[in-house]
Amino acid sequence: MNDAEIQSRLPALAPGKVAVITGAASGIGFAAARRFAAMGMKVVLADIGGTRLDRAAEAVSAVAGKGGAMMVATDVSKPDEVGRLADAAFDAFGPVSLLMNNAGIGDNPGKPWENRAGWRQLLDVNFWGIVNGVEAFTPRMLASGTEGMIINTGSKQGITTPPGNLAYNVSKSAVKTFTEGLAHALRNEPGARLSAHLLIPGFTYTGLTVGATEKPAGAWTGEQVVDFMLSSLIRGDFYILCPDNEASRPMDEKRMAWAIGDLIENRPALSRWHPDHADAFAAFMKG
Repeated sequence: MNDAEIQSRLPALAPGKVAVITGAASGIGFAAARRFAAMGMKVVLADIGGTRLDRAAEAVSAVAGKGGAMMVATDVSKPDEVGRLADAAFDAFGPVSLLMNNAGIGDNPGKPWENRAGWRQLLDVNFWGIVNGVEAFTPRMLASGTEGMIINTGSKQGITTPPGNLAYNVSKSAVKTFTEGLAHALRNEPGARLSAHLLIPGFTYTGLTVGATEKPAGAWTGEQVVDFMLSSLIRGDFYILCPDNEASRPMDEKRMAWAIGDLIENRPALSRWHPDHADAFAAFMKG
């Protein structure tokens, strides 16, 4: 489906409409910014200030044309800075029709009982950064009376919660729950023409890809994620569950079903990685 067909189905993405993207200096956010600019939208790129954001804004401006894109250095963990981002976007371009709360960090602060400061920093960006975005933009998006979308970037790690980086899993679990509640609140808001969606990337080569200097074979690119996201939005999906070159949707579905089965069947926490349940999990995946 070409961009004109996408925009005819999704008025919030029509030419001249305004998209605000956090975490736009690299990865999925940068890919989204370029794609929306190519579709004729006005694009506001938000990220921590610095060379990466400068280069990203220059590249997107080259696609968007004169006056079609702007950057706003923003630390999403700080409500005042996100409020200034909203002011800048509405003042420069008018009503915002697409908010993509995508900024995130993947630092591993350690075990549950250590490094409180590291835990707090990760949660402040990955979870509270999204809350700050919703609080700063939603009232004005609702007041505009036009169709709009809020897309929050979650993670499969917030659903199956694999061992490795507990703080990251906690943050993305919170994003999932928060976005589900946001979608419910918006569809029950009188006169609202605003929807919420949860983007759940698979293995994607981004700035968070630990130890990789080039795209791993199993990973998708940011551009593939954005293409899949647009196809999902056309279908009206809330859960935008992306596959990758290693994990198909059926594989993801089984892993998620096993995870909720821990609760239903009263298995040990994270039984997928428990030695007593390794054979059962392997058989479940094959069945």
